[in-house]
Amino acid sequence: MAGHDAHYYRVADGTGLPHDPLNSIIGPRPIGWISSQSAEGVPNLAPYSFFNAFSYRPPIIGFSSIGWKDTVTNVDATGEFVWNLATAALAEQMNRTSESTSTDEFADSGLTPVPSTCVTPPRVLESPVNFECQLTQLIQLRNLDDETVPTWLVLGQVVAVHIDRHLLVDGVYDTAAAHPILRAGGPTTYAEITPEAIFHMTRPDDRG
Repeated sequence: MAGHDAHYYRVADGTGLPHDPLNSIIGPRPIGWISSQSAEGVPNLAPYSFFNAFSYRPPIIGFSSIGWKDTVTNVDATGEFVWNLATAALAEQMNRTSESTSTDEFADSGLTPVPSTCVTPPRVLESPVNFECQLTQLIQLRNLDDETVPTWLVLGQVVAVHIDRHLLVDGVYDTAAAHPILRAGGPTTYAEITPEAIFHMTRPDDRG
C-alpha cells in the first residue's frame, strides 16, 4: 500500500536523492508564458514553470519568478502583462524564449507580436489563447524565519481574453483540442494534454 515503503526526508537535511523531486511531484504544471514590455517600450517574452489560476471571480492568475528577472522588472514598472497558452505546436518556440541572452525573444523564436486591446504588452499571435492582465499584487516570498527569499509572486487580474474560435465547441472551451504543454519535472521534462488524457467525474454535490 502507498506509504508503507516510503522514502522520507526532512527538507532541511536534504532529499537524499540525486535530484529534488518537488518539481516532478507537483506536476505537470501549466506554463506561464508571459509577454511584458519595459517602461521604454521594449517587449519581452519568457516562460515560467510556476504558474496557475488563483481566483475565478474576479479571474486572477499568477506566476512566480525565481530571481528578479526582466519580466518582473517590466511588470513592476508598467503594471501589465499577457499570458499566452503554450501548445505542442509552439513547444520549440516557447523553449527558445527561455534563453537568457536573447535581446528580442519574439524575433529569435520566430513568433509574431500583435497589439493587445486593454494592456500595452503585445500578445503572441501564434498562441491560441491570450489573457491580458493588470497587476494586482507583487509579493516577495518569505521563509519560516520571516526572511525574504529571492522569489517573487506576480498576480494579475485578467481584463481581456482572446480564444481561437476552433477551440470553442458549442460555446464550450475544448482543453485537449489546443494540445497544451505543461512542465513535468527537471530541466527537460514536459507533458502534453491530448484528447486521450481527458476523463470525467461528477462531483458528489452535483449528483442529486
